[in-house]
This record gives sequence, structure tokens and C-alpha cells, in this order.
Amino acid sequence: MTQIPTPKPLLETLRGTRQAIPPLWLMRQAGRYLPEYRTLRAEKGGFLDLVNDSEAAAEVTLQPLRRFGFDGSILFSDILVVPNALGQDLWFETGEGPRLAPRIDRATLSSLQPAPERLEPVYGTVRRVKAALDPAVTFLGFAGAPWTVATYMIAGQGSREQAEARRLAYLDPELMTALVERIIALTTDYLCAQIEAGVDAVQLFDSWAGSLSPEQFERWVIAPTTRIVEAVKARHPDTPIIGFPKGAGGKLVAYAEATGVDAVGLDETVDPVWANAALPRDLPVQGNLDPLALIAGGETLDRAVDRILAAFADRPHIFNLGHGIQQDTPIAHVEQLVARVRRSQA
Repeated sequence: MTQIPTPKPLLETLRGTRQAIPPLWLMRQAGRYLPEYRTLRAEKGGFLDLVNDSEAAAEVTLQPLRRFGFDGSILFSDILVVPNALGQDLWFETGEGPRLAPRIDRATLSSLQPAPERLEPVYGTVRRVKAALDPAVTFLGFAGAPWTVATYMIAGQGSREQAEARRLAYLDPELMTALVERIIALTTDYLCAQIEAGVDAVQLFDSWAGSLSPEQFERWVIAPTTRIVEAVKARHPDTPIIGFPKGAGGKLVAYAEATGVDAVGLDETVDPVWANAALPRDLPVQGNLDPLALIAGGETLDRAVDRILAAFADRPHIFNLGHGIQQDTPIAHVEQLVARVRRSQA
């Protein structure tokens, strides 16, 4: 007897079917705001120790599902595993964030020795999560988009204005192109391998897309993203891709129309009423609650949630934050958010 597949509301939304109650997940939903995460991290060591331990990373991925029953589960990993697999050393400084070495210039780029085997623990995590996940939950993989990954590789760390990468893009576009080409190639293989290991959809995080002028945005955000989308779709045509160009503002429309992504994530600075009017009519959208409204809770949270729900009432919509959940977010406020979204009606 043929078994009927369990419906996945989030996956169906990504495929263009509006749900009566929007499916819900949160960026960085597995992490420091959860006491069970902090306990496991203390046992295992640093952040990278967790990422590279498939059993522990799978446990972290599943933790928020047990607490909140989200409709989506996102792989616990980091966008900087890609530059690490391209040959840079990666470590995290306590209280200061990630570090990459050597920084990229002409000499160092040519000397990097790719090490794609460094990504194997991620695929192990995917397989473990897939085996344990509720069949109604959509499993999301991800990678950093080329521009954002390049900014870290060039500066050797995060930077507020991405000045070093922006400067290099203007002064030596040939070198920037060579770097982006490497990132595109590995990211395509990386996303496809996640899909083959068990994820249902993938998201491209372009966290620093907002730092670019319109012309540079076209060259370093839209064009590389389009190539990754086309390459992944050629190998996995039925797997939806979410694009998240944080800070893109009005450039979101060009991004949505040109890249071929199946859904667009909106950061908290985007007016949802504007987005609903400006974006292609049937394009699924994801977002875009301010993470600080979630920390505020109470009536402030309820009003913010209701405004977003009203704006996207007639469009396929996945409720999410406009960026990652903050580590001081009260658990009770996440519970309030889930209850508020799920009491909404068509």
C-alpha cells in the first residue's frame, strides 16, 4: 500500500501555497538563549567543537523543536565552514568572534589548499537530524552567500562596514572575482551535499549585502547568487532556496526578480506593507519580526506580530525574525510569539 507523505506546511509555503496559519521558525533558533544549549556547549568545549561533533550538533539542532514545536528546523553550523574548507584556518576568540587566516590577497589566495573534507561533519549532522526529525517539520540547510563569506575571508574577521572587502572590490575586481568564483563553486557543492544528506530546503545568508552600492550589489550579490541558484536547481530542481540579503532595502525587488530564489527573507528594517506591495505578487516571503521586539514581549510583541501577519495575509508567508534571535531572549517570550502566530486565521 502506498504511504501518503506527511504534509510539511513550511515546505509547501516555499512552493507557493499559502497556509491558513503561517509556518514558523526563527533564525539562530538553536543557540545561546536556550539553557540546554549552554549546558551542552559547556560539556563539549567551544563553538567549533560543537559544529564539528555531528552527534552534538544534531542534538543542538533538535533542542528548539522539543521546546517550541517550530515548523522548521535549521541545521546547526556556521557560514564560515566554507572558507575553512577553502583552506583558511578558522577559530573563535572568546568574546570577540571568528578569526580567519591568512587574510586574502593575491599571494594568499593562490596558496590556499582546499580541504572539502572539513565539511564532512556537517553532512553527518544532517543525516542524524533527518533520522530523528518529525516528518511534518521542514529541515533547512544553509550557507553564506559569496559576498558575505568574502568579507570575512578578506578582513580575517567580521567588520562593521566591510570596508576592506568593499575597497578590494573597487581597486582589484579581478582578485575579488577570483575569490568569489571559488566561493560559488564550493558553496554550490556544499548546498547540494546537504540536500543529498537530507535537508528539504536551503537558505543563502547574505548578512552584509546592505553595505554595497546598487552597482556593486548587482555585481557581488545578485550575480553570484543567481549562479548558485541556477547550479543547485540544475542538480536538485525540486529543492526550494530562500535568499536573505540583509539590509538590501529597495534593492530587494531587483534581487527577487533576478536571482531565481523561491522565497525572500526580509530583515527587520523592511516595512512589510511596502514589501507586500513591491515584491512579485506570488513570491513567498519570510520574516520579519525585530529580534528586540521579541525581547520586549508583552503588548509590544503582540502588536509587532499582528502587523506582520496582516501585511502578508494574502501571500505565502513564513513567520520569522528579521535576523538571529538574541541570547538574552526570554523563553516565555518565544512561547508568546508561537502562541500569537498560531492563533492567527486566514
